Amino acid sequence: MASVTYNNVVKNFGDVSVIKNLNFTVEDKEFLVLVGPSGCGKTTALRMLAGLEEITSGEINIGDRTVNDVAPKDRDIAMVFQSYALYPHMSVYDNMAFGLKLRKTPKDEIKQRVNEAAEILDITHLLDRKPRQLSGGQRQRVAVGRAIVREPKVFLFDEPLSNLDAKLRVQMRAEISKLHQRLQTTFIYVTHDQTEAMTMATRIAVMNKGILQQLDTPQVLYDHPANLFVAGFIGSPSMNFFPGKISVSGGKVSVDMDSFKVHIPDALAAPYKNLDGKQVTFGIRPENIHDPDFAPPNIHGEKVTTKVDVTELMGNETFLYLVTGKNIFIARVDPRSKKRVGDEMQVIFDMDKFHIFDLETEEAIR
Repeated sequence: MASVTYNNVVKNFGDVSVIKNLNFTVEDKEFLVLVGPSGCGKTTALRMLAGLEEITSGEINIGDRTVNDVAPKDRDIAMVFQSYALYPHMSVYDNMAFGLKLRKTPKDEIKQRVNEAAEILDITHLLDRKPRQLSGGQRQRVAVGRAIVREPKVFLFDEPLSNLDAKLRVQMRAEISKLHQRLQTTFIYVTHDQTEAMTMATRIAVMNKGILQQLDTPQVLYDHPANLFVAGFIGSPSMNFFPGKISVSGGKVSVDMDSFKVHIPDALAAPYKNLDGKQVTFGIRPENIHDPDFAPPNIHGEKVTTKVDVTELMGNETFLYLVTGKNIFIARVDPRSKKRVGDEMQVIFDMDKFHIFDLETEEAIR
């Protein structure tokens, strides 16, 4: 078992800077998810750890060992790719055993490891089949099994569920989480899907344009995003943003969005009392905007007059796409709401759960 540390890691492809001074540590036995949009550098960061990409500068440590110049096969890691990368002419057993055979592991030990991994993944009955005889989910289990038999210090996953259908992705998320609990090994997992990150990770590292934006637990990222990018990336549907201006009058603080105005509860107003007239971005999540008929009790609610533009009935909830002035935003309301397209309505903003960001720096103001 081992921790992983990135120290001032930089990666350039010619004149293009892909990773910019990356610094963070993955603790021993942690499940860390690297998440961000396509092209943010998350896969490159993983491939540098695996030794599949050279580092331009900085160093990567696995445990106490710097691995910059260590061959991939000697880094004691195992990687599961987006493409299953199975040998089509080999059986499942031989695919899982192949890496061990290259290392001249004794046959009895290979058999033991493969059978143990197959039992963990519930693919014992598939060991004699060829990859073409397997479903996508079964192939992914074989790819994970091939990594497990290596018994590495660190498991690396590069978007392993992207090729699966929605139902199977949910199932495999749970399987990989259970696998981590069972193996008690360090997992580093790359995905662009923030739902995967939120449901699986011990901690999440959010990246954008080669820069680490924030590293924390899923709940902290959700409740206290460090900047506008993290706030918009974490959560589905994503946070609503409104351009506004802070107004302070008689010790009371409000945010004016032209078409509507909301007052900040006194208990939360201290960080904004010296910012009168400051241009900001006001943020609130769809789940914190309520139909007045079903608003939770004891919240600091602010009424906003809107018009319903689109409704999406989801069964357990309803998404209302609302318009006020030039602003279009989403409310995630109780499915019993009777509002329909074209209706004028007031919604309740839960002002215990708002976010304000500096308009220029995009950093959260707390």
